[in-house]
Amino acid sequence: MPSESGAPQAVRSASHHLLQALVDHGVEVLFCNLGTDHAPLIEEMARWRTEGRPLPRVVLCPHENVAVHMAGGYAAATGRGQAVLVHVDAGTANAAMALHNLFRARIPVLLMAGRAPATTFSGVAGGRDTYVHFVQEPFDQGSVVRPYVKWEYTLPWPSSAGEVISRAHSVMHSDPPGPVYLMLPREVLAAPCPPEELADFPPARHAPVRAGQADPGQIRHVAQKLVDSADPLLVTAYAGRNPAAPALVEQLALLTGMRVCEFNTVHLNIRRDSPCFGGYLPGPFAEQADFGLMLDVDVPWVPKTTRVNPRAWWAQMDIDALKREMPMWGFATDLRLEGDSVLMLAQLIEAVQALATPAFHERVAARLQRLAEEHAQRTQRVAQAAAEPGTVGAINPHHLCAALGRAMAPHDILINEGIRNTLAVFDQIPRTEPGTLIGLPGGGLGFSGGTALGMKLARPERQVVHVVGDGTFYFNNPSALYAVASEYRLPVFTVILDNSGWSAVKESVLRMYPRGKAHETDEFASRLPGGMDFAAVAEAAGAHGERLSDPGQADGAIARCMQAVREGRSAVLHARVSPL
Repeated sequence: MPSESGAPQAVRSASHHLLQALVDHGVEVLFCNLGTDHAPLIEEMARWRTEGRPLPRVVLCPHENVAVHMAGGYAAATGRGQAVLVHVDAGTANAAMALHNLFRARIPVLLMAGRAPATTFSGVAGGRDTYVHFVQEPFDQGSVVRPYVKWEYTLPWPSSAGEVISRAHSVMHSDPPGPVYLMLPREVLAAPCPPEELADFPPARHAPVRAGQADPGQIRHVAQKLVDSADPLLVTAYAGRNPAAPALVEQLALLTGMRVCEFNTVHLNIRRDSPCFGGYLPGPFAEQADFGLMLDVDVPWVPKTTRVNPRAWWAQMDIDALKREMPMWGFATDLRLEGDSVLMLAQLIEAVQALATPAFHERVAARLQRLAEEHAQRTQRVAQAAAEPGTVGAINPHHLCAALGRAMAPHDILINEGIRNTLAVFDQIPRTEPGTLIGLPGGGLGFSGGTALGMKLARPERQVVHVVGDGTFYFNNPSALYAVASEYRLPVFTVILDNSGWSAVKESVLRMYPRGKAHETDEFASRLPGGMDFAAVAEAAGAHGERLSDPGQADGAIARCMQAVREGRSAVLHARVSPL
């Protein structure tokens, strides 16, 4: 294929065309944990730099968990999926837990892993030249992450690089979005691509497939049921992944006098100061509601502890209504609509407005008055929970989180991995702006640190705060986390609620065996080593560290940490809270 000038094209390697395809498809950052399998890519990136060619920014991460979650945080903040490079099967294994979280969060990320060279005796460029090339070739490398990706593939031929990246980019951004996985054999990366084998794959002609509106007749049916209801309830978790959704959720709630609850919150879905916000425990309300709407939610409540009103009529509106990747999902609904929640909410609001009568508006006004009274009572209960500061060495988590909430600006970003203290974090640090709240979407602990770095990279003007327990702090790979924060000037604020162990483990045992032997002997295998100084981990990387045992010193400690972050240093507040 000749160049635009008519001169013959230079023969480039597959690595060149893979990098060019990433650039063409808008990949801005490569989050990398590199190995011997990436030698052709590293050489090609060095050549590009000497030629002044634009490359995605390369962020080196000492652990794959940090790299993948950084890519996830960046994508969550921008809507643009990025790429991650990891090392063969070993790096894939280290990345798997993070990929699980991104898969459940429906966040687009392209995970690329090298494959150990396959050639040994032929002298092919890129063939085996060290011991690990023999031991890092499993029978099925893709199986490590297959449950957590929408698509997987191996680059089969050098000149296929552009087509393969185009396909990966389209799949990961198509609704519902999610991670994809691409394996890169070293010999293929090093191989030349004859120009006559190349073809163009422009992004505009290989675009993702986006979800759309719902059938207008079905929307009118939902609207009629909603207008006729006396006690409507909306339950959501991740509608707010689109920043336009929270305003529409509140508009619908105010229009209909509908209570809005979140369960296992992933994003902010409605302002916390809205009179329609009913908190994070929808179960009791589901037992009395006569109309319900599940909106972008995977688990609306726990059936074992919730007796849903059997006479209620329930609709589901979801980007992933079928829950394709969950082997079992049995929440009963009377009408299921799959599509873009923002578009469907706008349809539903229009349909309700067309059906509304003066009598309907009167009923709604009365409901809104009751909801406002409930909201005021709930706000008072939240304040009361924070009133008692606790004691030295056993700070009340609600008290500490309330102090943190007072110190944060409305546009600051909160990432909640408090686990046992999740509700304390949510209740005491109320957010009001879209995109300022992230909760744990999956079951893999250690997500918040890398996510915080990725969001800081995407939103450098904002303060990013992540709250963890002592158990989850270990899973965040803190030495890698603060090394990356320091190297790339991404200051984040970590708050550790140290209750001396895995309280969630203890509570799980007590739920199943409330009077069992573990209860009798107080042996729950959940206490973690005492005497740890987590602030010192951060200080080793040049971050600011604070140790907090006295609740009376909370405001000062938080202020010093926030000031350090504003000055460009990460900060860690290690707080001793009520033990498990």
